[in-house]
Amino acid sequence: MNTSRRLVMSTFAATLLLAACGKKEDAAPASDAPGKPAAPKMVTVKAAADAVFAPFESETQDKKVVGFDVDVLTAAAERAGFQVEFVNTPWEGIFNTLATGDRDIVASAVTITEERKASMDFSSPYFEAKQLIATGESAKITAAADLKSKKIGVQTGSTGDEVAQSLLGKTSTNIKRFESVPLALQELQAGGLDAVIADNGVVAHYVANNPNAKLKTLESADFSKEFYGFAVKKGNTELLAKINAGLAKIKEDGTYDKIYTQYFGAQK
Repeated sequence: MNTSRRLVMSTFAATLLLAACGKKEDAAPASDAPGKPAAPKMVTVKAAADAVFAPFESETQDKKVVGFDVDVLTAAAERAGFQVEFVNTPWEGIFNTLATGDRDIVASAVTITEERKASMDFSSPYFEAKQLIATGESAKITAAADLKSKKIGVQTGSTGDEVAQSLLGKTSTNIKRFESVPLALQELQAGGLDAVIADNGVVAHYVANNPNAKLKTLESADFSKEFYGFAVKKGNTELLAKINAGLAKIKEDGTYDKIYTQYFGAQK
């Protein structure tokens, strides 16, 4: 091999070496740069919601859970640094999903009661509710006392169920239980019931969106105020603290009021 050829090949090899070095440097990820640590991955928790309780939770045609509770918890979680996956879960057995670990939160218009607090922990209240009576427009029912000899529809295991038991007795056969409030209201509309007792938000929503049902609603001073909270497994203080921090932030910055107004109109 002559000197000229050796010189050309040496130059060519050096060029390849420089190119290779330059390519390696360009491939270094930006996140490895000093002073720029990768952003922490958002933790996703699962929330159970019985999606037959509009406007608090319902399911779209593409099986997405939507509603007031969904929007409130999603906004609170965003402020607290975590994400929520909502899973449609039947009301019967919904609380057991916390004990088994299948769900991290129950976000389903759950009334905070002393009995429930014995087996699970609740967030700060995020909605004030009360029981409402739904009956036919022509029914001669004007107060809770008028229900004592009537057939009353309730959602199984709800606070409406508890109110009906206090009026008629725990073993009364006049209490008719349903999987959801809309099913009870449909039975009322069909004439199979005299009244339905359920949370004001869902009853008012159904009556407003079904004018042909010819139903009316009644309030009763005998029914005390209730408060909804997000439920977590007993002792899950870390998640509970995050939810409460997020709720506090969305109430402070006006986000909660915007969500409330979207579903229920301006607060009185």
